[in-house]
Amino acid sequence: MIPKISASTIYSTLGNNSSLIPLGIKDVANSCGLTTASYIAGDKLEGKDRFIDEFGTQAIWLGGIPAYKYLLNKTLFKHFNLDAEIDPRLFKDKKIFTLAKQFAPTKEIKENLQKAGKQQKLFKNLAMTKFIASTALTALTYFGLTKFRHKYTENQIKKEFIAKQEASKKYNKEVPFSSAFSPVHNSKNVSFTGGIQDFMFDPVRNLMLVDGAITGERLTHARNPQDFMGYVIKEGSFWLFMYLAGPMISKYLEQHAEKTLNKSIDLDARVIESETLKEAFKNGSLKQHLEAFKANKSNAEIYKFAVNPETNNLIIDMAKKSDIITLLKNSNKVDTRKYLDISDLNGVASKLEKLLNQYEQSGEDLDTFFKSVRKLKRGSVIKNMGSCIAALGVIAPIIMLLVRKLSPNSEYQVKKDVEEQLKS
Repeated sequence: MIPKISASTIYSTLGNNSSLIPLGIKDVANSCGLTTASYIAGDKLEGKDRFIDEFGTQAIWLGGIPAYKYLLNKTLFKHFNLDAEIDPRLFKDKKIFTLAKQFAPTKEIKENLQKAGKQQKLFKNLAMTKFIASTALTALTYFGLTKFRHKYTENQIKKEFIAKQEASKKYNKEVPFSSAFSPVHNSKNVSFTGGIQDFMFDPVRNLMLVDGAITGERLTHARNPQDFMGYVIKEGSFWLFMYLAGPMISKYLEQHAEKTLNKSIDLDARVIESETLKEAFKNGSLKQHLEAFKANKSNAEIYKFAVNPETNNLIIDMAKKSDIITLLKNSNKVDTRKYLDISDLNGVASKLEKLLNQYEQSGEDLDTFFKSVRKLKRGSVIKNMGSCIAALGVIAPIIMLLVRKLSPNSEYQVKKDVEEQLKS
C-alpha cells in the first residue's frame, strides 16, 4: 500500500530535522554543484573523479547504515530469535514496559516483548552491536570507495598519457602507484543514556558519525594541497548547511513568527494543516481534550493514556500524526515495540494549548488565523530548505571554483603529479 502524499506530508518531511529525506535533497544539490565546478575547473578526468566521489559517497552515506542494520536484523537478531523492532529504551521504565506488553497490538508482539524482557542484557548488547557494526561498516565501505576512486583515476590518467606517447615511442612499462594512494589506515557494556542514546536512535545523528569518519579520511588522505583545500571548503560547507544551519534557521523563523505575529509554527506541518484540529478550535472541544490529557500526571499514566486503544483524544491523535506515537503498519493501533518520548508528547499538548491561546487573543476569525499559520509554516520550510540548497549547490561550488582559478596552479594537480611520475 503506497502512503498518501499530500502537501502537509511534504512540508512535514522537509521540515523534519530527524528525517534523512531533507539531507538527501541537500546532498544531491551539493553533489551536482561540486561535480559541475570540477568539470569547469579541470577537465573530464577531474569531473569524473568528483562524480564518483560525490554520488558514490551519497549512495553509501544514505543507504549504508539502513542496509547493514537490515542485514544484522535478519542475521544477528534472528539467530537469537529476538524481535529487532523492539526499542531497548523501553526497558528503562519497568511500569512503561509492563504497559507496553499489556497493550501490545498483537499476540505475537506481546510474546516478543516478553521474550526480550527476559533477556534484556543480551538484547541491549545486540542493539549496541548493531549500532556500532552498521556505522563502522558504512565508514569502511566509503574507505573502499576512496581507494577504488584513487586507483581508477590514476589508471585513467596513465592510459591517457600513454596514448599520447604511443605516437613517438612504445610504452609498456608497469608503473607503480604513487604513495599518495596508499591504503587507508583504520583506527580501532555501554548503557542507553545521554549522548550514546541520541546517536543510536536518531538516524541523522547516526549519519553524523559516518560523516565524521568521511571528513577525517578526506582531509588526512588528500592527495595534494589542492585536493586538501577543495575538501576544506566542501566539508566545511557540508557540515554547516547539512547539520547546523537547518535547525538554527528553523528555530529563528519559529521565534520570529511568534514574536512579530504571535503565531506558533513549531508544530508538525501535518498537525497545522489538519482540518480536525481546526474543527476542534471551532467547536471548543480542544480545551476538553487538553484537560483529559493533563489529568494524567505520571509518565506511566500518560503512556497508558497514549497507547490505550479506547482513548479518544485529539492530543494523542495529533501526536500520531507527528509520528511521536508510532502506529503498527496498516493499522490504527499503537506499536508498543517503539519508544514513546513522554516529553515530546507533553510538548504537543503545550504547543496546541499555546496556539489556542494565540487564536483567542488574535481577534481574527478562524479561517484567517489558520490560513496565516499554515502560510507561515510552509514559508519557513521553503526558506530553510531553499537557503541550504542554495548554499550547498551554488555558493560552495562557486567558492571552490574561484579559489581554484585564482590559485597559482589551477590545473588538475593529481593529473599533473601522475604524469610527472610517468615521465620520470
